[in-house]
Amino acid sequence: MKVCTDACLFGALVAEEKLNDQSCLDIGTGTGLLSLMLAQKNKDIKIDAVEIEAPAAEQALANINASPWAANIQVHHIDILNFSTGMQGTVSKQYDCIISNPPFFEGDLKSGNQQKDAAKHDTTLTLEQLLQVINRHLSTTGFFAVLLPYHRLDYFIELALKAGYFLNQSLLVKHTDAHPFFRGMLLFSRAQSPIEKQELSIKNKSGNYTPEFVELMQPYYLHL
Repeated sequence: MKVCTDACLFGALVAEEKLNDQSCLDIGTGTGLLSLMLAQKNKDIKIDAVEIEAPAAEQALANINASPWAANIQVHHIDILNFSTGMQGTVSKQYDCIISNPPFFEGDLKSGNQQKDAAKHDTTLTLEQLLQVINRHLSTTGFFAVLLPYHRLDYFIELALKAGYFLNQSLLVKHTDAHPFFRGMLLFSRAQSPIEKQELSIKNKSGNYTPEFVELMQPYYLHL
């Protein structure tokens, strides 16, 4: 799968959360992009990157092994619904942070390519199931972050609240100021707090990256 600009923004946003020496679970790691961005910015972070699709898991492993952060990230080729770090009959590991760029085009037209559909649609993991997985693996003081299409944000916020999670931070993203929002990046925890709300346009009317985009992405993009 191609690396998308919104996924890069999401990785950069979460990487700012001071995750040094923390544990993280990456649900649906794909190419391994998000795990790599978190590892680049946070010393001694330990990440379990889970991916259901074999070719994607192989690509993630290759990307991670070619990076300076291979010791920080372990790739698991398994359905997240069956993932456990504990021995049989024991409690699975609890993570300080869970991140996911989930398959999110529920009900939209599918391509007919099974691998692409699994990556882009919730045929393998619904948002309700995602919250169940988070509830099983997130520590009591941890947080989780998701990247979603704008039109699904209110629905997911409501689902999360019913599951006992409060929205703490949101970043709404536009292509330009002239466009509507198309993505939302949400951070949740079990602790209620004033919501930190941000908005960002990727490019200005001249077609150049905005200062806000450059500030977030400069550690990762080679030519900003």
